[in-house]
Amino acid sequence: MPTRTARTAWNGTLQEGSGQLELSSSGTGTFPVSFPKRAADDADGTTSPEELVAAAHSSCFAMAFSGELGNVGATPEQVEVTADVTLSPDPAGGFQISTIALSVRGYATGTDEAGFRKAAEDAKLGCPISKALAGVGDITLDVSYEG
Repeated sequence: MPTRTARTAWNGTLQEGSGQLELSSSGTGTFPVSFPKRAADDADGTTSPEELVAAAHSSCFAMAFSGELGNVGATPEQVEVTADVTLSPDPAGGFQISTIALSVRGYATGTDEAGFRKAAEDAKLGCPISKALAGVGDITLDVSYEG
């Protein structure tokens, strides 16, 4: 299996510095990063590690969910996955990802609501990013079957 690479070049202090994040393996983009914007309510065109974790988790979950549905002979027709990743102060010092809220909405042919929900629960457990984030205090899953 392949190894994927991202690279960040940083200049300056935590509070006054900034960096450029490059998605090296895919070459699909370079994105600005900065701690003050990371901690602000408005990202103002700057990404953050938490947004990248959300992107990784939502896309991984969508793939795992599609696989779980396929395992029971179902076909996802329209599925949307959202991941909300929250950065919070860590009681031990610094910061932590305190919660991740996964949400999946949609429908699939070849299954009912119970099967759709079970596939989502199984995907949450089997997604490699979910496994990597097992240390996050609270990962929730909201499933909405729209079939």
